Amino acid sequence: MNPTSVFELAAELMRRESVTPDDAGCMELIAARLEAAGMVVERIDVGEVCNLFARHGEGAPHLMLLGHTDVVPPGPLEKWTSPPFAPEVRDGFLYGRGAADMKSSDAAFVAALEEYLTECPDHVGMVSLLLTSDEEGAARNGVRAVVPELEKRGLLPDACLVGEPSSRERLGDNIRIGRRGSIQAKLRISGIQGHTAYADPADNPVHRAGPLIAALGRMSFDDGDEYFPPTRLQISNIHAGTGADNVTPGELEVWFNLRNNPNSPAEVLEENLRGLIGGYDLGDWTLDWRVSGEPFGPATGPLPAVVSSACRDLLGIEPVADTGGGTSDGRFLGPRGIPVVELGPVNATIHQVNECIRVDDLDRLPALYRAIIAGMLVDHS
Repeated sequence: MNPTSVFELAAELMRRESVTPDDAGCMELIAARLEAAGMVVERIDVGEVCNLFARHGEGAPHLMLLGHTDVVPPGPLEKWTSPPFAPEVRDGFLYGRGAADMKSSDAAFVAALEEYLTECPDHVGMVSLLLTSDEEGAARNGVRAVVPELEKRGLLPDACLVGEPSSRERLGDNIRIGRRGSIQAKLRISGIQGHTAYADPADNPVHRAGPLIAALGRMSFDDGDEYFPPTRLQISNIHAGTGADNVTPGELEVWFNLRNNPNSPAEVLEENLRGLIGGYDLGDWTLDWRVSGEPFGPATGPLPAVVSSACRDLLGIEPVADTGGGTSDGRFLGPRGIPVVELGPVNATIHQVNECIRVDDLDRLPALYRAIIAGMLVDHS
């Protein structure tokens, strides 16, 4: 494995200002490398979102590598020690937006595929790479849209390795073998706008909602198990009023988010929440309920063991397997019964200013991914 190759590709990807959903030419660069390696490469773009699907071989087992080229906005440029889209090495770390989430993994996927296909052009089964520019944003026209198309063509994988930054303190110390679901809810309570000197307190939706808001904040769920933590509810936004200090609000909005595990399906939670809300004297209210990701896992089959073995053999570490963190594009495959495991860089600086990856970790990623590809493309029967 040539570490200079993966470093140069990662740095070139980081120079491209691919703030979601803009790909900024990242996929053209990657496609050229994969085509030269002998992969069949196609674009499945949807709207303004770029999606790349590359594959080699045929039949089972089919291992998919999954990633994204888009990044979150850099935030205040003056807070960065070096420009976010001008990657720079300092004290053994490569700094720049996307260093950890997840252009280093994208580059490592490419380098791993190049070496594996050079050494094993007649491998068993199929290996594929799916990339999108719509993971950090709305996530409507990326993997969510591509998976049904692949299903129609019989190209869904038997297992999926996601390059998201799963590690905590050392590369490979933590892998994800599933994820909690994510539900966004908006409660709107109607009242009567009026002058504070004359308004009836009962017409103020904030007054009426106070006990319910307190109850939502106290909610706890006894549904955790050996793989998943309990479901959690967090209030994320409360908004009311016109901005004037002598006007009572005509409407109150309460936004909250639930991270649910498979033991609490979204439809059961919605029914319970509506029952709770209905038990309070709120007047007219509506609840908007949006499931942005279903829970999935824990991953079964050979993939978790293959990933753990690669971490032991190449990194000298036994990874902890859990289902923590937020969401990833694995949510569009895992609920279909496809085993999904996430393994990637240390996540301490993701979405922050001065995002970075240790250069040594970047150098080791391609060999790690190559070992997983080789370990999966065998007959596991």
